[in-house]
Amino acid sequence: MTSNGPSDATPNAADAGVPPLIVNGQYIKDLSFEVPGAPGIYGELTNKEPQISVNVEVQAKAAQETLFEVTLHIVAECKVGESIAFVCELAYAGLFTIVVPREHLQAMLLIECPRLLFPFARNIIADATRDGAFPPLMLSPVDFAAMFRNKVASMGQEAPIAPQTA
Repeated sequence: MTSNGPSDATPNAADAGVPPLIVNGQYIKDLSFEVPGAPGIYGELTNKEPQISVNVEVQAKAAQETLFEVTLHIVAECKVGESIAFVCELAYAGLFTIVVPREHLQAMLLIECPRLLFPFARNIIADATRDGAFPPLMLSPVDFAAMFRNKVASMGQEAPIAPQTA
C-alpha cells in the first residue's frame, strides 16, 4: 500500500477528489430587531404607506488555509412618514472550505458563498419582522455577481486575490 506524502497535497480539487466548496456550518452572529415607536407606530401603518430600505454587504476572512468565514450583513429599515417603524439587523455567517485556484477565490467568497447563505438569512429576516407584528419582509433575490463586479470596478482594478478581513 502506498501513501500520499505531503508533496501530493495540491490545491487542485478535481485531482484530489475534493469538492471545490464545502459548507461546514452556518450561524447567526448577530440579530437585532427594534421597534422604537411601539405601540403608536402600529396605528400609523393603517394610514400611511411604509417605506422600506435594505442594505446588504458581504465580508469574508480567512480562518485557516482553506477555511473561510463569509458573513452577510443585512440591515432593513421601515419608515412610516418620518417615524421609524422597525430596524432589523442581521449578521449571518457560514464557514466554508474552499479549494480552488487562487484567482477564483474572491469570486467564490463574494459570490457563491453568500448565494448559498442568502435563503437562510432571508427566512430569518421574514420571521423577525413577522414576530415583531409586521407583515413578513420577503427580501428579493440579490445579485451577488453584480455586487462583486461593482466592488471590483469601484476599486479600479482587477479582482483582489487575498480575502478581505473584517
